[in-house]
Amino acid sequence: MIEAAMIWNEPNNKSHWDPEIDPGWSLFAETLGCAARAVKAEAAHLPTVLGGISPIDPTFIQMLDGRGALDHVDVVAVHGFPLDWNLWQINEWPAKIAEIRAVTDKPIWVTEVGVSTFGAEEVQVFGLDRTAELLVGRAPRIHWYSLYDLPQAWGATTRHREAEGSSYYRHFYMGLLREDGTPKPALEHFARHTPALGLCQWFHYQDHRLDEAVAWMRRLGVTYLRTGLSWADSFRPDALDWFDRQMEALAEFDVTVTFCFTPEHRGIAPHHTSPPQVKEEFAEFCAAMVRRYAGMIRPGPALGPQPAI
Repeated sequence: MIEAAMIWNEPNNKSHWDPEIDPGWSLFAETLGCAARAVKAEAAHLPTVLGGISPIDPTFIQMLDGRGALDHVDVVAVHGFPLDWNLWQINEWPAKIAEIRAVTDKPIWVTEVGVSTFGAEEVQVFGLDRTAELLVGRAPRIHWYSLYDLPQAWGATTRHREAEGSSYYRHFYMGLLREDGTPKPALEHFARHTPALGLCQWFHYQDHRLDEAVAWMRRLGVTYLRTGLSWADSFRPDALDWFDRQMEALAEFDVTVTFCFTPEHRGIAPHHTSPPQVKEEFAEFCAAMVRRYAGMIRPGPALGPQPAI
């Protein structure tokens, strides 16, 4: 079932939204509002989620709120990777959630959190168990990133790629399963924390791992998942066939579906991070996907009360 629609991904990260084209995020605020309204027009009860922010920055939330953008979303989401990329320690997770709670009364979901095995697989075991200890009960949704390592041949979605040094290569070691599908030590630990923990797993166009991923999620006791439907991919041959296959395979899970990635020919600049030339085109893509999978949308409200700190 589709339990929520997320609009974009990491809008305050230049690897996902270009701040040189949109330095004040006014275009993003307009795009977010337009897309969220289009989603609600198709399914009024479907929660809309602000694309998870990374870094966790309360001033960014305040800025969007000042532009009226938060009026169009039901949930605010955050992403955190303190053992790999962030400039804070893992034990600061409760404080980071509190920083965002101080500037919004909307539910706060953690839609990406993870630990790479770039340095050692044992680090991921520690990080997973400590993350669960710190976040379960503090956020209604906690999506562990990710089930699979990113295949080396695919490349990570970052702005500067190899120029980022070890920061770039960590992207390839975030999975609970290695690229060849064999389990890492943290996989067994993850199963101890389901169903409280869910997963975030991006499936690339015609991803060969889809069916195997579903089998693993069943085995691990996963009940909820975050994934994406790419606006850019919608222009590929047979895109709708792939979207259908992906969504049908995931139908048994509570899915937060993320709409993002600008097609090169529809951006102000020819890049997936660019604001769209016409925001209504992105909104129509979101609406079309909600329409297409209307039969999979959870029939009632999915949002519960905020967990107590």
